[in-house]
Amino acid sequence: MTYSDHADVVVVGGGPGGAATAHYLAKNGVDVLVLEKATFPRDKICGDGLTPRAVSEVVRMGISMKEEDGWPRNWGVRAYGAGHEIEVPWPDLASMPKWGSAMPRAKFDELLIRHAQASGARVREGVTVLGPVLHEPSGRIVGVRARHTKDRSGGEFTISARFVVDAGGVAARMATAMGREKDMNRPMGVAYRTYFHSPLANTDMMESQLELWAGEEGKSEMLPGYAWMFAVGDGLVNVGLGSLSSTAKPTGVDYRSVFKKWIANTPPEWELTPENQVGPLRGAALPMAFNRKPHYAKGLVLVGDAGGMVSPFNGEGIAYALASGRIAADYLTQALIRPTLGEQDRVMAEYAKDLRDELGGYYTLGRVFATLIERPQVMHVCVKYGLPRPTLMRLVMKLLSDSYDHRDGDWMDKLITALTKAVPRA
Repeated sequence: MTYSDHADVVVVGGGPGGAATAHYLAKNGVDVLVLEKATFPRDKICGDGLTPRAVSEVVRMGISMKEEDGWPRNWGVRAYGAGHEIEVPWPDLASMPKWGSAMPRAKFDELLIRHAQASGARVREGVTVLGPVLHEPSGRIVGVRARHTKDRSGGEFTISARFVVDAGGVAARMATAMGREKDMNRPMGVAYRTYFHSPLANTDMMESQLELWAGEEGKSEMLPGYAWMFAVGDGLVNVGLGSLSSTAKPTGVDYRSVFKKWIANTPPEWELTPENQVGPLRGAALPMAFNRKPHYAKGLVLVGDAGGMVSPFNGEGIAYALASGRIAADYLTQALIRPTLGEQDRVMAEYAKDLRDELGGYYTLGRVFATLIERPQVMHVCVKYGLPRPTLMRLVMKLLSDSYDHRDGDWMDKLITALTKAVPRA
């Protein structure tokens, strides 16, 4: 087989996980090539919100997040439900800032991938990866087959690599091609979102409706899921709804209909009207709680959504995509200097163990959470009796947003840490 190119590491997908992996590898002097099927800027379905944990990962990459550079800051969550409203500030922690931000994914992803390029990574846009190239006797991935996305003639080329990283999102085509199917018993989320010009663009809090109603609250149909409104700059607000299922089986819910019913009954002062809508309503699946494993085997590394690293607690995936890319790059750098495949695999096995140690217990708690609140009636009881209690809500905020100090911290941090260690790791 003739190869048209070679890299020490080929990264399939140029989203946050792929960009972070490439950035850290390039900074470590590794020859890394990112293959992205679209051309930047390109959109992705996302709430666009960056929790303090995500902000800490962006800053760690060396990216400035000054407000004057287009990074609006928010200072916590304003939640509504069961007739109550509460503002819960982001906690003051040693491990991350006490503010969050947001940026449309079309801008955010391009910023990250250009940062990776500036660090020395090679990036080829408009390239569709068709499948893995395998070493037949061992089944080990040794490269990828690809074509130019706009080339409909079917002309293929191959790129060899010592390791391949699947950062291709929920589809995880490299992982699927190598037999790593998703676990149907792990939680799966669904998110639909669009943009609006709205006075909410001036808010300095993340807005969240924990209950959705088709009409007047308490006197109409209760809809499945929860909603968010995040200011993303330029007078725009990302408005969307999410729904959580404890398994990956189809729910049968018409989320477009749910969104339409809910949005028609939002407060008039929010001005979430059809004439203020910018762009279509679009939806995507959110793979949660390590629903695809192993995260390393036979030369293939999974990062971000490809490895099911979305939190069951809040649907956040960006922080974990960035973190997993950082961790994967560290182990890949170490593995590449080992002389034998056996030694390289032993190093990379530590990547999977590191992820499990860091997030396994937290995701197990998230699976319990998903089982409890996937029913709107149960969610209503939790919101009705929990929302009016500020101390409880501060604890819940830390847990749901993964905003707690894992080593030290206050009694809430220590309680959450103890819980994550007491349960089996996902």
